[in-house]
Amino acid sequence: MLENVDLTLQISDKKQYKKELKQSQLELLKLQRSLIDNQIGCLIVCEGWDASGKGGAIKRLTSGLDPRGFDVHSIGAPSINEKRHHYLKRFWTKVPPYGKITIFDRSWYGRVLVERVENLATSAEWSRAFQEINQFENLLTEDRYVVVKLWFHISKNEQLRRFGERAANPLKQWKLTDEDWRNRAKWDDYEMAVEDMLDRTSTQASPWHVVEGEDKLHARVKTNQVVVKAIKDKIAILSNT
Repeated sequence: MLENVDLTLQISDKKQYKKELKQSQLELLKLQRSLIDNQIGCLIVCEGWDASGKGGAIKRLTSGLDPRGFDVHSIGAPSINEKRHHYLKRFWTKVPPYGKITIFDRSWYGRVLVERVENLATSAEWSRAFQEINQFENLLTEDRYVVVKLWFHISKNEQLRRFGERAANPLKQWKLTDEDWRNRAKWDDYEMAVEDMLDRTSTQASPWHVVEGEDKLHARVKTNQVVVKAIKDKIAILSNT
């Protein structure tokens, strides 16, 4: 799937970018009210390569929203206490109430990505996780939730360029860690894991959307547009039931 992603997609005109971004942000603000009126919860999952632009996209996604109506969770390694429970427990506690949006910067997909590649989960554990994740998301989408899943995709060369840019900028050096370089060294292993994830957990109710991230402007606009459409579709489904 990833080899067929068109990474040449871009918005070259900044005026066009600002116009499309503002339009999508206004739509999101209106839909935020609709989520409350229709009592629908929204989970937005942001996964992607290191330096693929997740943070910038999340910033543009939320900048026009009422801050009382959304939360952003940056997911890191589980704590010692969290490891004593099923790995999905810490995400269940972050599922938003009806009418609210929760954005996950990294998510439960760590079980089939980083935990798989870094041998932090056994083969049996991460293999079983595909079905567990599908069941988890199915429980939500069959209820009053919309689950939007975004994979931010860039090329290996573009990642290296962005790493170099961060290393050279004193204000961005904190974004680049030794772990980023270690992950990059295992690019092929991660790519295989991502392909499996996209293939085995993209369902009709909660499909994966690959965001072409080589051009950040295109990625930000597409992110907003995907979320807008997903929320509208969920509202339409519930209106017809």
